Amino acid sequence: MSDAVPLGTRLRFGTMVSTSSREEATRGLESISRWGYEVLWAPDHVAFTGPVNDPLTTLAYLSALEPKLTFGTSVYLLPLRHPVPVAKMVATLDRLLGAGHFIFGVGVGGEFPREYESCGVPIHERGGRATESIQVMKRLWSGDRVEHRGKYFSFAEISMQPRPRTPGGPPVWIGGRAEGPLKRAARFGDGWMPYVVTPKRFADGLDFIGKEAERAGRKITEFGTCVQIFCTLSESVEAAHAVAGKFLSKRYATDMTDAAMRYGALGRPADVAAKISEYIKAGARDIGIDAVTHPSERTAQMEQFGKEVIPLLSL
Repeated sequence: MSDAVPLGTRLRFGTMVSTSSREEATRGLESISRWGYEVLWAPDHVAFTGPVNDPLTTLAYLSALEPKLTFGTSVYLLPLRHPVPVAKMVATLDRLLGAGHFIFGVGVGGEFPREYESCGVPIHERGGRATESIQVMKRLWSGDRVEHRGKYFSFAEISMQPRPRTPGGPPVWIGGRAEGPLKRAARFGDGWMPYVVTPKRFADGLDFIGKEAERAGRKITEFGTCVQIFCTLSESVEAAHAVAGKFLSKRYATDMTDAAMRYGALGRPADVAAKISEYIKAGARDIGIDAVTHPSERTAQMEQFGKEVIPLLSL
């Protein structure tokens, strides 16, 4: 792994919490704090195979219920929106949460083309729009007067006030595992947070980011490294795989049986910890747990992970 990517010195666990009602959200937040989770992640889709809330609105609400947590988007589909109003919303959220309590994870999606069509954005432009949007937002978060004339966005001089609480704006962590997102992370990102990658691909991705940053003449002083992992606890790897394959296939409306085994942490607590340890060795310092099971059993899975798996893991 390239030395150009400095790894964090502590391990942190995060998860998502259901927000279908106020009562459910309140119970979930109280529980995950007790179980050892420190970060709450919110997904994003304008349209999906199932219900997904708006992440920025969700996090603003949840942060008021449990302000000690860190909150993040995993991941916000930035190319679907214009960067100026997004910069305003994110700056507001960062001020409300306080410096260091918000991670703006962004990605491009694209696996659901109708989502792009419905927003009037050509899907083939998503990578370029994401890169330009990040640059626009970071300039606006500086508080300076900004004029922008780019390929996708153009506007006369404006100043965005008030500035975010975090100097320069909250950290922008880049989702994705292809070459485009890796280059985006190396040149403009403050962290990398891929999904459905093996430990080897995670390590290789960090190595690529380090070398690309060096090629770009960028000196990275801080860099977040997060992986989101499918997790199912059961009496055996095989039993957990059957559950994970079923519910992931339903979620994504495609056969995810092989993906569940390849990318998931499955089985007994020791089995799950062994798989996650591979990602930690590869450089992950934030571990996002996606408990894949029947909705009625999800809370119990999150509790079991917190009590029986987290104590088995360390740097």
